[in-house]
Amino acid sequence: MATQRKIKTALVSVFHKEGLDNLLAALHMEGVRFLSTGGTQSFIESLGFPCERVEDLTSYPSILGGRVKTLHPKVFGGILGRREQENDKAQMTQYEIPEIDLVIVDLYPFEKTVAEGASEAEIIEKIDIGGISLIRAGAKNFNDVVIVPSQAEYEPLLDIVTTQGATTTLEQRRWFATRAFATSSHYDDAIHQWFNK
Repeated sequence: MATQRKIKTALVSVFHKEGLDNLLAALHMEGVRFLSTGGTQSFIESLGFPCERVEDLTSYPSILGGRVKTLHPKVFGGILGRREQENDKAQMTQYEIPEIDLVIVDLYPFEKTVAEGASEAEIIEKIDIGGISLIRAGAKNFNDVVIVPSQAEYEPLLDIVTTQGATTTLEQRRWFATRAFATSSHYDDAIHQWFNK
């Protein structure tokens, strides 16, 4: 079983864009293809990098006021598909699902919204669904996928790309997955605590 994986396609879906430009530049220099939605896609293109719309991949627009953008089999199949399982590979070919090797996410700022004394309706809208699902999918399939679950992991991935190109080891992907589940756990705990009050 191969332990090194080359990043060829990245799905980028972030709330905060600060600090992302250097990482995107390094990935672009390595020939990585970008997929994104909405504001993140516009940000990537504003940096001068080509970016394909997730909507063009899924043939489905962002709906329900942006609540549903990335939740689609072509996105999650691309993340969860096991590269060394023949059945997975055959189904990905059959349904034209591209391999997504890197997922970069920065979740809606739930805790900040609560701390600012926002209304209940505003707080509910800051419960991230697509982002947290992307994080869990990427972390589950760390054997094949790099998951960057927050701004805090932009720099570690940039260091890797700068020193060894767009290739990661299994140990590195496991480290990112560990960080991802920590991010997911903290986020869900914050939501739970708010509901519990």
